[in-house]
Amino acid sequence: MSTGSKATLRTQITMNWQEPMAVEPYVTGVSLHSHTSISEETLGFIHAMFVAFPAMKTLFDHYQRRSDKHGIKLDFERANWRPPLQPRMAYDLESKQIQRLNLNSLVSITDHDTVEGPMLLRTVPSSRHIPVSVEWSAPYGGTTFHLGIHNIKSADGLEWMRRFEAFTAQARPTLAIGKGHQACSAESDAKLLAMLRELHAEKQVLIVFNHPLWDLHKAGAAHVAEVKRFMEEAGETIHAVELNGLRHARENREVVRLAKDAGHLAISGGDRHGLEPNANINLTTAASFTEFVEEIRVEKRSHVHFMDQYSNRWEQRIVESTLNAITDFPEFMPGWQRWDERAFHPDKDGVMRSFAELWPDGHAPKLLIGAINLIRTFGVRGIGAPLRLAFLKVNDYAENLGEAV
Repeated sequence: MSTGSKATLRTQITMNWQEPMAVEPYVTGVSLHSHTSISEETLGFIHAMFVAFPAMKTLFDHYQRRSDKHGIKLDFERANWRPPLQPRMAYDLESKQIQRLNLNSLVSITDHDTVEGPMLLRTVPSSRHIPVSVEWSAPYGGTTFHLGIHNIKSADGLEWMRRFEAFTAQARPTLAIGKGHQACSAESDAKLLAMLRELHAEKQVLIVFNHPLWDLHKAGAAHVAEVKRFMEEAGETIHAVELNGLRHARENREVVRLAKDAGHLAISGGDRHGLEPNANINLTTAASFTEFVEEIRVEKRSHVHFMDQYSNRWEQRIVESTLNAITDFPEFMPGWQRWDERAFHPDKDGVMRSFAELWPDGHAPKLLIGAINLIRTFGVRGIGAPLRLAFLKVNDYAENLGEAV
């Protein structure tokens, strides 16, 4: 199944539950876009849950009043949680899934706005070949795009991160465009494009437009317009557009069409945050990550292979992934076992501290624990079955994703 817009572009999409033998001509599987305990993740989903469920909103209001008494205002903009898996555990999880397909594994970890994870893994002999990669939150126009920057030269990794952070800080939206949204200046947009051209000039670097249709700021049609403008202006500096393993099949079908219309390859990106390994990988004959980059950038061919877990209902996968944020793992290292040790909020002086440090007696209030235990039952087999049955069945992945190419 190849794209028809340009003869030189060859994107192939297969599903393991439908075509398990698709892996046979290949020697390597590539895991792109996954997160570790170093990645700071927004707690916005907690706030959204409070809004969606009246009983949870009552609980939220209760703790809002209690936190005010202690001089702390609940701040979901700064509060964050960390994925449960340490870098080595995340690397092993991704590697083992690929090895079970009798393929060699290449893993590129992209934590949010930091290369610390890959840098740490490069000190371990078994993962010394891991590329230095990052998911960069890059403001553009009236939105923010997430760009997977893979395989930066290790000697340049920290300097590039300094530049990414400086750009993101100064490019915060400054021009009001209505409904509380703001837009970056044309000068800021031009600087981003110039940085991408500089990265593109480094032949070993792979630049991926991650989940392009994920509308972070709920801008609707304005976001799609910005996506198309960005892809047109960025041109060849975007080497591939991501089919995201945690996004809905409907969205991925639209991404396939977007890539096809713009003349770009589609590529895998699992976006794993929890304990489920990436739901898609790339199949390749490359022996190293740099060879894989050449396959994408020069040979312009990409084989995206969706793993069995992607055939499960998307809504339930999201629930189970979210539950990892509020699950305790006694087998983990001390200080990382409880969910409230992996979630952080500013104290009354604005200093980020774990929730475990902020509780008055060092333990989460009983009312909150009761609510969390209720949410956890959604992930228990049998007990959570009614919730799963309530989800609209949309498992038409195999037929429609492939047809979109």
